[in-house]
Amino acid sequence: MTLAHALVYVIDDDMSVRRAIGRLLEAEDYSVELLLGAREYLARAPHTGPSCVILDLNLPGLNGLKLQEALLGRGRTEQIIFITGGATVPSCVEAMKAGALDYLLKPFDDEDLLSAVKRALERSSDQWLQRSLRKEVRDRLATLTPRECEVLKGVVAGMLNKQIAAEFGTTEGTIKVHRGRVMEKMGATSVAELVILAQRAGIAPTSTDATKV
Repeated sequence: MTLAHALVYVIDDDMSVRRAIGRLLEAEDYSVELLLGAREYLARAPHTGPSCVILDLNLPGLNGLKLQEALLGRGRTEQIIFITGGATVPSCVEAMKAGALDYLLKPFDDEDLLSAVKRALERSSDQWLQRSLRKEVRDRLATLTPRECEVLKGVVAGMLNKQIAAEFGTTEGTIKVHRGRVMEKMGATSVAELVILAQRAGIAPTSTDATKV
């Protein structure tokens, strides 16, 4: 069974290779797009879901490594599986250091390719899930008032209500009210959960110890 909304791109200037890979993947119920070259892929809008790219390393014109570099430069995180009939060790090492999931030498075993695709889409799916969760938390953060944001930062930093009150020159009771609203708006039922949400949004370090009440 394949991941919902996942898409596999196959980029190779050899039509017979593209078609063979396409048939293999479609037989496994993957959604597939076959492309001739790197520039054609760059001209397309990014897929809005898990995806991976099976990419010939030695494409004419803009080759596989240059496409990988261009994608990284645009902040894109497609999972790349390189395929090659004549790669040098340095080029393969360069590809892996830049984040490629795998590289396979032609002719490769079908099961090796399917295994790589499965791993690539699982990793891509995890990335999409994390982005979705981060956006959800940031949408909640946007509902907080400036003072509630400051209280949130104090809570996740492990400060007690009286400490936050002293810092803001207000009463502990006022901070308790703000804190209650923060918990409600963020959908958190405990300080530990609030810390996790703050970490997910990138406003608290993962090592924060904020379990005090």
